[in-house]
Amino acid sequence: MAELRRPTESGVPDPFLYMHPTMKKNYGHWAWHDRPRPGVLRHVAESGDQIWTVKAGTARQLDVYTIRQLCDIADKFADGYVRFTTRANIEFMVTDESRVAPLVAKLEGDGFPVGGTGNSVSTISHTQGWLHCDIPGTDASGVVKALMDDLIHEFKTEEFPNRVKITTSSCQSNCGGQGDIAINIQHTKPPKINHDLVANVCERPAVVARCPVAAIRPALVNGKPSLEVDEKKCMCCGACYPPCPPMQINDPENSKLAIWVGGKHSSTRSKPAFHKLVIAGLPNNAPRWPEVGAVVKKILNAYKADGRPWERMGEWIARIGWPRFFELTDLPFTKYHFESWKGGRSSLNASSQVRF
Repeated sequence: MAELRRPTESGVPDPFLYMHPTMKKNYGHWAWHDRPRPGVLRHVAESGDQIWTVKAGTARQLDVYTIRQLCDIADKFADGYVRFTTRANIEFMVTDESRVAPLVAKLEGDGFPVGGTGNSVSTISHTQGWLHCDIPGTDASGVVKALMDDLIHEFKTEEFPNRVKITTSSCQSNCGGQGDIAINIQHTKPPKINHDLVANVCERPAVVARCPVAAIRPALVNGKPSLEVDEKKCMCCGACYPPCPPMQINDPENSKLAIWVGGKHSSTRSKPAFHKLVIAGLPNNAPRWPEVGAVVKKILNAYKADGRPWERMGEWIARIGWPRFFELTDLPFTKYHFESWKGGRSSLNASSQVRF
């Protein structure tokens, strides 16, 4: 039995280990590609070899049964070659066009929608939420499930001016990253401290160091070592909660969802950009979050109707201007949309080419 590769915790894994033979053979020598239909890519190499990639959506948080089901599909329809994307889509590679239609039919029949290519809404990237993360204020994967149920048509078709990337984050650390649309939780009140537990549970210096705005300091409360929060400095990020659970910041009434738009990671056509707040204070209304879904669909419908070909959402907003954006989406504009933080100039560092 061949010795298995030793696991590594740093760097990129070897991409050739489980790569399709046709992809290995033509690595770096692909001539062109197209999309015969949404969810299917065709790449043609300089040698004349062709490979079809079928992309389907999954739930990301997968049980063993579902993983085995997907692997069985790969064994039967794609010679066992399969890979996951960063957005939890699954891709099957075949070199015979006649195998594409049966593979698509099998995936659709088993509940794995085929799509997410081109000018569509791809599967929403998200943080771990309540399942794994130690800081969440909401269940990011639950928001994704609810939204993608509503946006299944937008996943399976390519009707937008350009691709749409949506992210969700369980806290304001924003592990989901920048997106055309981003849904983030916002805590609106400082943490409530259970002073009786701090000394037994928390390593106080670590908690003080964790605060990004130096709002936490040691204190003596009722004769016991504890912590206190300068509420004028606190920005309610929740970073203190993981190293010190007695500093509870999650609140069923005051932890709200906010939606941001116009973010972009890539340098294609325009420089990378931070997304910007368009609405806050939406209720953290599990398990379907209908208020969030309604706003997201408003924004997507306006973008679909008014965007020009190849415009990403941020580019569309830059062209029409923010006043027109708020008119088209029928969202309220308030004083809280103005950047008043004294460190706001750092948000200008949005270019991958120019930094200061």
